[in-house]
Amino acid sequence: MSNKPLKLSPKGRQLPEPPRKEMTKVQTLTKRPAASNWKNLLVKVGLLVGLAAVSIAYVAGLGEETAAVVAQKRELPIYSVERQDQSISISFDASWGADKTIALLDILDKYNVKTTFFLVGGWVDKYPDMVKEIFARGHEIGNHSDSHPHMSQQSEQQIRDELRIMSDKVETLTGVRPTLFRPPYGDYNNRVISVSRAEGYEAVQWSIDSLDWKDRGTEDIIRQCTRKVEAGDIVLFHNDSNDILNALPTVIQHYQGLGFDIIPVSQLLLEGDYTIDVQGKQHPVNEPTQDQ
Repeated sequence: MSNKPLKLSPKGRQLPEPPRKEMTKVQTLTKRPAASNWKNLLVKVGLLVGLAAVSIAYVAGLGEETAAVVAQKRELPIYSVERQDQSISISFDASWGADKTIALLDILDKYNVKTTFFLVGGWVDKYPDMVKEIFARGHEIGNHSDSHPHMSQQSEQQIRDELRIMSDKVETLTGVRPTLFRPPYGDYNNRVISVSRAEGYEAVQWSIDSLDWKDRGTEDIIRQCTRKVEAGDIVLFHNDSNDILNALPTVIQHYQGLGFDIIPVSQLLLEGDYTIDVQGKQHPVNEPTQDQ
């Protein structure tokens, strides 16, 4: 260590400021980017806004049919039907138990009502005699898949297999092959609907949900099914819900008291050409008369 004494600045005295370097031309340019960047940003935003306006004007100028091609078409099942008469349908999904099914059939017989039972293939395997009894009493049997999967997660071949295997089982027991299909959980996408129709099934959902599976009591089922009902509605029940036997007679009496004729789903659907609107309602296609 050197023995030379250190030179200290007096207390409170400010040290002299270091000399400033002169900014070169290059440094000057890099210090002033803001105005240029904002200008470029505004130009880009203006171009994007202009492009969006042109796109909107282009689509707006298209005819309805051409514009429909621009948007992807969504395949829909039938939720309800435009009917000129006072017809509706009630339906039952059967996936698990069967202990209430005979009592259900007795209630339907009492009120002279025919319905549609959407059955799962596993249920058919477990209760073949019940399948025969449903059919013998004049009710329609629909396809509810073979193993009750989420159909939107299935490949085209898996969808075909689910439909075919279940229908084979019903046809073996009754001699009649189902023509209606209700996706389990109400789960579908374009592939499910297009494949099922290509296989000869009409995909059917519902417009009135009893919510009987929530087990909220008899009065809740009645309220869900009677607060608003229109011609062409399709009502969803489950054959094994806890309060279905108590609620069903009141619901049927309400419908019949309003003058509704309760018929199987296939009889509710329209024949010939039809359209399905965005709410899933089936409408007839009005054919032009000879004068038009």
